[in-house]
Amino acid sequence: MSEKRDRDVEKVYSTSEFVSKLRRLADALETGERFEIQVAGERVYVPARAEFNVEHEREGNEEEIEFQLRWTNQ
Repeated sequence: MSEKRDRDVEKVYSTSEFVSKLRRLADALETGERFEIQVAGERVYVPARAEFNVEHEREGNEEEIEFQLRWTNQ
């Protein structure tokens, strides 16, 4: 398998697109299956063994919540 290049992208979605992705993620989590998503033109496969966390940041008047999925490719 060829090594993947480093990547750091952020993609903004409409509310309906984001809701659809969250629903598909929740369905995959409930059934114990991997989650497939395409981000900025690249398909990403999140394994069922991924770890999940929620991050909250505050700086001045701005706040941010990130839902993170993290895994190591084997």
